Amino acid sequence: MAQAPGDGTPFVAHRDKFHKILGPDFQRPVLIETNAHEGPVYVAREHALYFTTVPEPGPSNIAIMRLQLGGERFPFTPLSLETVRQPSNMANGMTLDRKGRLVICEQGTRTEPARISRMDLKTRALETVVDQWRGLHFNSPNDVVVKSDKTVWFTDPNYGEIQGFKPPPEIGAFVYRHDPATGETAVVADSFNKPNGLAFSPDESVLYITDTGANQAPGTYFVDLPHHIRAFDVHGQHLRNGRLFAVVSPGCPDGIKLDTKGRVYTSSASDVQVFTPQGDLLGEIMAPGVANFTFGGPKNDVLFILGDTKIWQAKVEAKGVDTARAS
Repeated sequence: MAQAPGDGTPFVAHRDKFHKILGPDFQRPVLIETNAHEGPVYVAREHALYFTTVPEPGPSNIAIMRLQLGGERFPFTPLSLETVRQPSNMANGMTLDRKGRLVICEQGTRTEPARISRMDLKTRALETVVDQWRGLHFNSPNDVVVKSDKTVWFTDPNYGEIQGFKPPPEIGAFVYRHDPATGETAVVADSFNKPNGLAFSPDESVLYITDTGANQAPGTYFVDLPHHIRAFDVHGQHLRNGRLFAVVSPGCPDGIKLDTKGRVYTSSASDVQVFTPQGDLLGEIMAPGVANFTFGGPKNDVLFILGDTKIWQAKVEAKGVDTARAS
C-alpha cells in the first residue's frame, strides 16, 4: 500500500498509471463533517454541492442539502450548509439536466408514489418528469443521468420494499429511458438484480450500470449475488451487447462516474476504485464507508466523496465527464 502525502490518507496503486491520475501532490482532506449519503451534484455556476442524507426509519427523514463552497482553488472550504427540501419523498440519486435543473430520484413512500422529479434551483419549484410505466408505479428510483439528447435514463431497484418504506413492487427491477419530448418511457434493461448507479462514456456510446444485488438489505452481503459493473453499447433508444465490465470488492459498486479519458470510477465498501476503459483496476482512493461521489470544482477535477458522516475532497489529474453538467 502506498501512502498519500498531505493528511496521511492511504491509496493503493495497482498499476503505475494510477500515480499519474493522482498527481505528484495527491491530497484527500475532509471537506466537512456532516450527514451525506447519496446523489452528489456539483453546480458550477453556484460553486455548490447538492446531496441527500442518510436514510433512517420513517418516511420523512431524507433531506436534500446544499453546501456552499468557498475558494477558487483546491482545497475548498465549506461556507454554509442548508436544507433544500425535507421531507423529500425519500430522495436518492440526483443529476443536472441540460438547463441546469436538478433531476431527482424520489423513491416514494407507502402513501406517496415514486417518481423522477425536476427542481428549478432558483425558485426551487418542483415538477414531475415521470412517475409511472404503463400505468404501473415505480419501485425505488435510485440513480439518474441525462443524455445529450435530453432523454432521462434511470435505475429502479426494489430497495424501498426491502427497507420497509414501500409496498410490494408492481414491476421488476428495471432500467428505464424516458423521453421528455414524446412522453415515452421504455424499459432498456431487465437483466439486473438490483440496478443502481449508471453513467455514460464520454461519447455516450457505452452505458455502464452497477448491480448491487449482493446487498439485499442493510448490513447484508451475499457473495454469490451480483456486485459488479456491466457495460452496454448504446444504439439510439436501445442497449445492446450487455457484458461484464468489472467485479467490485469489497462490497458493492454503487456510484459510478467516468473521466474524459474513458476511465471508470466506482465506489466500493472501502474506497473509490478506478478502472481502465478495458476494465483493468488501476488503483483505489481509500474512503471508508463511501456511498457515492461526483466530480466537481471549477475545472471538474475534484472528487467529492460522501461517507455518510463526512465529505472528502480529492484533487486528481483527470477531468470528470458529466453529460448533464451545467455551467
